[in-house]
Amino acid sequence: MIQAWQGPPWTGPAVVAGWLALLALLASLVKHRWPKQSEWSRKLVHIGTGPVVLMAWFFAIDRAIAIPVAGVVTLLAALNHRLRLLPGIEDIDRHSYGTIAYGASITLLFWFLWPDRPQPLVAGVLVMAFGDGMAGLLGPLIPSPRWRVLGQTRSLAGTAVMGVLAAAVLKGVALVQPAAAPSTWSLLAIAAGATALEQWASLGVDNLTVPLGVAGLWLWLMP
Repeated sequence: MIQAWQGPPWTGPAVVAGWLALLALLASLVKHRWPKQSEWSRKLVHIGTGPVVLMAWFFAIDRAIAIPVAGVVTLLAALNHRLRLLPGIEDIDRHSYGTIAYGASITLLFWFLWPDRPQPLVAGVLVMAFGDGMAGLLGPLIPSPRWRVLGQTRSLAGTAVMGVLAAAVLKGVALVQPAAAPSTWSLLAIAAGATALEQWASLGVDNLTVPLGVAGLWLWLMP
C-alpha cells in the first residue's frame, strides 16, 4: 500500500512540474535528432505522462491542486495543437486530437475520483499510457496481420501488446490495494475491454474512451 507523503505539501506539485518540463524537453530533443520519426517524440510524451498519476498518488496531491493543473495542461495541449509551439508533441502525419483527449480524460478522472478512489484513476491512465503507447510504437515494427477500423490501421502485434500490457498494469495497480481491487478474472475482462476500445482510434478518441472505460469497468467490477 502507498503510504501517505509526510513531507512538505509543495513537493508533489514541484516534482510533477519538473517531470512534465523534462518530458517536453526530451520530446524536442528526440524530434530534433530523428526528424523523420514523428511518432517517437509524441509517444515519449504519451508514455511519460502516465506516471504523473502515480506521483500524485504517492505525494497525496490535494484535489484543489490536481484538478486545476490537469485542466491547465489540457488547455495548453489544445493551444499547442493549434499553434504547434512544441512540434515534438503534435507533429504527426494524421489529423488527431489525441493529446487533448488524453488531458481531458485525466482531468475528468481527477474530477470524479480524486482523492477517494485513486486506484481506478491510476489504472485507467496507466493502461492508456503504457498499453496504447507501446502498442503504437511496437505494432508498426513487428510484422503481423493488419486491418483498418474507421480509417485507422490496427495490427495483431499492436493489439497483443496492448492486451498484455493492459493486463500487467491492471494487476500491478491491484496489488497496491488488493482489498479494493477487482478479482484477477475481472482484471482480465477489463484488459480485454480496454483492448477493444483501443481499436477505435479515429481522431485520437481512444485517448478518452480507454482511460474512462478502464476506470468505469474497475468501479463496476469491484467487490
